[in-house]
Amino acid sequence: MSSATDKTTGNVTTNATSSTEKTTPTNFIRNKINEDIANNKNDGRVHTRFPPEPNGYLHVGHAKSICLNFGIARDYDAPCNLRFDDTNPEKESEEFAKAIQEDVHWLGFEWQGEVHHASDYFDKLYAFAEELIQKGKAYVDEQPAEQIAENRGNFQTPGKESPYRNRPIEDSLEQFKRMKAGEFSDGQMVLRAKIDMSHPNMLMRDPVLYRIKRFHHIRTGDKWCIYPMYDFTHCISDALEGITHSLCTLEFEVNRPLYDWVLDNITIDCHPQQIEFSRLNLAYTITSKRKLTQLVEEKRVDGWDDPRMPTISGMRRRGYTPASIRNFCDAIGISKVNSVTDMILLEDNVRDDLDKSTERRMAVLDPIKVVITNYPEDKEEILTGNNHPKFEEMGTRELPFSREVYIDRADYRESANKKYKRLVKDGEVRLRNAYVIKANEAILDENGEVQELHCTYDPDTLGKNPEGRKVRGVIHWVSAKHGKKATVRLYDRLFNVPNPGAMDNFLEALNPDSFAVITAMVEPSLAQANPEDRFQFEREGYFTADRYEFSADNLVFNRTVTLRDSWSDKDTNS
Repeated sequence: MSSATDKTTGNVTTNATSSTEKTTPTNFIRNKINEDIANNKNDGRVHTRFPPEPNGYLHVGHAKSICLNFGIARDYDAPCNLRFDDTNPEKESEEFAKAIQEDVHWLGFEWQGEVHHASDYFDKLYAFAEELIQKGKAYVDEQPAEQIAENRGNFQTPGKESPYRNRPIEDSLEQFKRMKAGEFSDGQMVLRAKIDMSHPNMLMRDPVLYRIKRFHHIRTGDKWCIYPMYDFTHCISDALEGITHSLCTLEFEVNRPLYDWVLDNITIDCHPQQIEFSRLNLAYTITSKRKLTQLVEEKRVDGWDDPRMPTISGMRRRGYTPASIRNFCDAIGISKVNSVTDMILLEDNVRDDLDKSTERRMAVLDPIKVVITNYPEDKEEILTGNNHPKFEEMGTRELPFSREVYIDRADYRESANKKYKRLVKDGEVRLRNAYVIKANEAILDENGEVQELHCTYDPDTLGKNPEGRKVRGVIHWVSAKHGKKATVRLYDRLFNVPNPGAMDNFLEALNPDSFAVITAMVEPSLAQANPEDRFQFEREGYFTADRYEFSADNLVFNRTVTLRDSWSDKDTNS
């Protein structure tokens, strides 16, 4: 890794290596896998899985898990399953399932075989539940949910046993069958494991394994009116698929005893090992699916793939590259220590990848017209610009030039000190890949705003410096006659505080300047771009042709990231 180019108050100070320098990361999970292989555990097999619930779009935190699970499978020449944990039909949809598959593919990973679903195992899960009942390890509880919660106790007080806890096995088995048959109303009773109501781990105090819930399932339709809980489903699904290492985030550490208890008490050959790692906490971001759903449903954003959202679909639409996200995940590493990752690290990985991979173009975001008074009115030229300043193999492009051009409003001042390296009254500046011009007159409106500049050019400065004098700098431009109008969306961070999730009302941290729309003038070659093509707009930032709305007749670009970090001072002062 290389040192970060920008440092703030965050705790991350390194950048990901480039794709040409990439090395396999080492972490405690890989060390454990190496140990298991050396000891011939699981017959030396490695098999991982990525098990999202299809109740929303994947976000940057999921990207870390994807890169970990699929990366291990890749490096150990092992399979990795994609499995949907579809046990909560109330919130799940085909849209979410399709988006998840697309995101995994887009990040550059392939899963083993067909997509798996927890619902594939509903019949087997039911049979395992009956086995627990028959072993006296589970019972049907008819207490209301509120009573069950109250009787569970707390960390200082042991729980109280349900009056149904010791009901006859045959009674629980019969009631469970009737639950499956739909004879009871939603919530009327549940199936609970019989473990220990005084266990120090609250999850082990007779957890619920099945509940009655009448919702149409996206795959099984109305076949089932009872659905297994996550803690019962997940471990068995892992075992049925032959998973060796079940990798999950640190908040599931307390679930591990229940994971092991279920597998230890049913008849099944495989017992995967659950290993926890710290989740990704990214500054200026939320990854709570509930809060992301709220943003979408309240129309605070323009859908799950709004370019300001931390979803993989949103980052893709904004213009982030798969490589930049993978490199970012490698840079933050895998540990068991919770921490907050600075947004700058993600943005710097995006900049680093785009700097190497994107062609350069000129776009004037706040245009004012320049009339070159000594340039013939009927003359046009085709100049040449390099597509990349460092890589000749990326070729060149044609740049039409004419008497009238646009420059950015910020590139002209009536007067300025020597530090201002752009155009001033009676001063000279070079137009990128073109001539040196001199500002002679500014046409102002009634408010003193510049509406038009009259300049002259030196025809002997194409491709060479003027003799006997030095110009102030170089600015970009677009031919007024040949340029194209483009809608440019300027995206910034969605939140203006480092930890919006810690606020009582996270909506109060929404950044009012996270989105703006302007009309720009861009060089004509951009009309030949395709959706999702990425460019560096010289001196402005990195921009991407919108995935859905861009066409040759409707140029729409999203700002991916600025050329340099603009939040360091804010972070320092926050």
